[in-house]
Amino acid sequence: MNAKIDTVQSSAEALRYPWEQHAGPDEVVEIRPGVLWARLKLPFRLNHVNIYLLADGDGYAMIDAGFGNEETIEAWTKLFEGPLKGVNITRLIVTHSHPDHVGLAGWIVERFNCPLVMSQVEYLQSVYHQNRGTEERREAQRLFFRRHGMDESLTEKLLGRGQDYLKRVSVLPPSYRRISHGDEVVIGTRRFKVITGGGHALDQVMLYCADDKLFLSADQVLSKISPNVSVWAVEPDQNSLGEYLASLASLTTTLPYDLLVLPGHGVPFYGLKTRIKQLADHHEERCRLIAEACREVPQTSRALVPVVFNKHVLDEHQMGFAAGELVAHVNYMIVEGRLTAETKDGVLQFRTS
Repeated sequence: MNAKIDTVQSSAEALRYPWEQHAGPDEVVEIRPGVLWARLKLPFRLNHVNIYLLADGDGYAMIDAGFGNEETIEAWTKLFEGPLKGVNITRLIVTHSHPDHVGLAGWIVERFNCPLVMSQVEYLQSVYHQNRGTEERREAQRLFFRRHGMDESLTEKLLGRGQDYLKRVSVLPPSYRRISHGDEVVIGTRRFKVITGGGHALDQVMLYCADDKLFLSADQVLSKISPNVSVWAVEPDQNSLGEYLASLASLTTTLPYDLLVLPGHGVPFYGLKTRIKQLADHHEERCRLIAEACREVPQTSRALVPVVFNKHVLDEHQMGFAAGELVAHVNYMIVEGRLTAETKDGVLQFRTS
């Protein structure tokens, strides 16, 4: 087990990273006494997910479970036979329904005979993802992509590999324990306030320990990348970006500067409010690009994807996220009165107000 206990205090201005990187998938880093950090590999561009273990009586509470595939099972097996040998998992707290976080929940719960703890919306959303592969739902997704200007070839790719990652989950336990926004959760000697927020997920769970100045931010606030904020066919008019920005604003007003932030991806960091401003500015810049592109000629979501996502060649998996995020931005801009929408030949087009 690698130990590095950080004692440096944060300043209000600076983003700082006590750990430049994790020690590796076969290692566990001690962040604070009774706070462990593991990292598991993911089979796509976002190539890792962070798992945190919090001392909890005679064992540890696990925060998130990892992706639901054989490679993750092998990684956990090595950890439980190595640096985590003899560790008992007392409960599994899953922050949200995405497969890199909930994917192996069933396997962990069965192995340790421990309860699964989630917000109600995220548990039900996880159940939805496991049962979303009906032809009726595929047709709804197909129409959603076509309405936003994706051609037939791209739509079929997005419905294939672009959505395949959602299936990478073990069978969920048939019951769970609910936590809700505002709850207080006692884990070992620490007391955490439950904060939930929308945008990246519907009701993502974050945990704040005021006494230890720890904030487990899940995917809501990441250290060096922006979390995906998307709209999908199941709720095509959702204002997910508006929900996300409102969540960031709430975190800014309710949490102090001097927290050590433990995100779902990337590395732990100081400078929460600086990072939140960067994330909000990032989305405003995307809105500015969209508004400029739609000023003279109406544009479809498909035409706007390369305007916003112009730094990388996107495969089907990444294109699916890019399309969903683009729709989130135009939906937000319509709500804000910055765009108007019209339908031409069954396809939505957007014009700057």
